Amino acid sequence: MESLDRGRRAAGLGLVVLAVAGGLTACSGSSGDGTGTSSAGASQAAGGGTYTIWDPYPQFDDSSDWVKLLTQCGTQAGVTVKRTGYDTTDLTNKALLAAQQGNSPDVLIVDNPVVSTLAEAGVLTSTDETKIDTSTVSPNLLAAGQLGGKTYGIPIGANTLALYYNKDVLKKAGVDAAAVKDWASLTAALEKVKAAGKKGITFSAIGTEEGSFQFLPWFWGSGANLTKLDSPEGVAALSLWTDWVKKGYAPTSVINNTQTTSWQEFATGDFAFGENGTWQLANAKKTGFDYGIIPIPAKDGGTAPAPTGGEFVTLPVQKDAARYVASQKLVTCLASTGNSYTTDTTLSYIAPTEEVQTKQVEQNAELKVWVEAVKAAKGRTSDNLGTKYPKISEPMWKAMQAALSGSQPPQEALTAAQATAASAVQ
Repeated sequence: MESLDRGRRAAGLGLVVLAVAGGLTACSGSSGDGTGTSSAGASQAAGGGTYTIWDPYPQFDDSSDWVKLLTQCGTQAGVTVKRTGYDTTDLTNKALLAAQQGNSPDVLIVDNPVVSTLAEAGVLTSTDETKIDTSTVSPNLLAAGQLGGKTYGIPIGANTLALYYNKDVLKKAGVDAAAVKDWASLTAALEKVKAAGKKGITFSAIGTEEGSFQFLPWFWGSGANLTKLDSPEGVAALSLWTDWVKKGYAPTSVINNTQTTSWQEFATGDFAFGENGTWQLANAKKTGFDYGIIPIPAKDGGTAPAPTGGEFVTLPVQKDAARYVASQKLVTCLASTGNSYTTDTTLSYIAPTEEVQTKQVEQNAELKVWVEAVKAAKGRTSDNLGTKYPKISEPMWKAMQAALSGSQPPQEALTAAQATAASAVQ
C-alpha cells in the first residue's frame, strides 16, 4: 500500500471547505455523528469493532433490504456496521467537515460527480492504496470516479436517461418509434404528432444541474466536447432544443421543468415523448397508458452518450491505516455479483458489471434499453474534467436558459458561456 501524502490532503481539504463554507451551515453544529473512526486502532481491524458507513439513501430504514445487506457485509467482515443515511447535498458537506476534523466514516457512498471534488481535497483513498478490485467494472462508468490517473472508489450502479414514448399518441400520428434513429427522424416524428393534435416532447431545461444533465445527451450526441461549449456541434444541439420550442414541438414550460415536473407532463398522456431516467420505471407502470422506451438518438444515428447518475462506494482517509483491511472487505461484499444485483434492483440502477447487467436483462427484458444506454453513457467529470465540470456546467445551463427564453440566439449564448467557463477553469 503506497503512503498517503497527508500534508497535501490536509491543505487541499482546507481550501475546499473554505470554498463551500457558505453551504455548510446546516451541518456545522455536529462534528462526530457517531463516527467512532479514529480511536479503535489496529485491534478493531483485526478483531471486530464498529465501522461506520454513510450513504445518500435516507429513504431506507433499518428494516430495508439495503440496511440488512450492510449489516450482513459487516458480519462477513467480522465487524459491526453503524450506518447513517443523509440527503445527498448534506452528505457531501458532512463528509468535507468530518475529514477536516479527522473523523471520516470508514465507508462513504456519494453521488459520482462528487468523487472528484472529495478526491482533489484529499478526503478519499485511491483503489491502489486500499486494494479495491475494479477490474470487472465497465470503464465508462469507472471513469466518473477517476482523477489524475487514479481511481477513487467503485460504482454501486448507474442510472441514465432515455426517451419514454406513448404508444397510443405515436400510433394516432402514424409514427413508428423504431424508425426514430437520429435527430432528423425524431424531429419529423414530433412534427407529425403536433399535426395530429397532440404534444411532442417534454424535458427538463431548468437553470440548475438537472438542466445540464438532460441537455448533455444532445450536446454529446452532436459530437461536442465540454471544453468547447460554442463549437458548431454544441450550437447545433442547443439549436435543436430551441427550434423545438419555437415550433411548438416542446412546451415553453421546459425552461422551468425539473425532471419530476417534466415526468408529470408526460404522465398526462398528452405527450409523445418524455426524456427521463431509469428511476421513473415504477411510475411509468402507473400512467395508465401503454409506453415504450428508446435510447436518446445521436445527431447522425446511434445511441447518444447520456450522463451517468448513481453513486460510488469510497473509502475516506483514516488516521489508522489498519482500518482499511476491514473496510476493503465491506466494499468487496457490497460490489459482489449477488449483492450488486440485489442492490441495483432495489435502487432501480443498472449494474456496473456486464455479468450482472446480463442477469438483470434476463430477469426483466424491459431493462435491455437501459443497459444499452448505460453502456453508451459517460460521467460528467470524465475526460479528466474532475472539479472543472461544475464551472462548465453552470455557464452551459445559463446559455440554455438564454436561448430557450429567446433572449439570445444559441450561438451568442454559447459563445458567452464558453468565455465564462474558460475563465473559470484557468
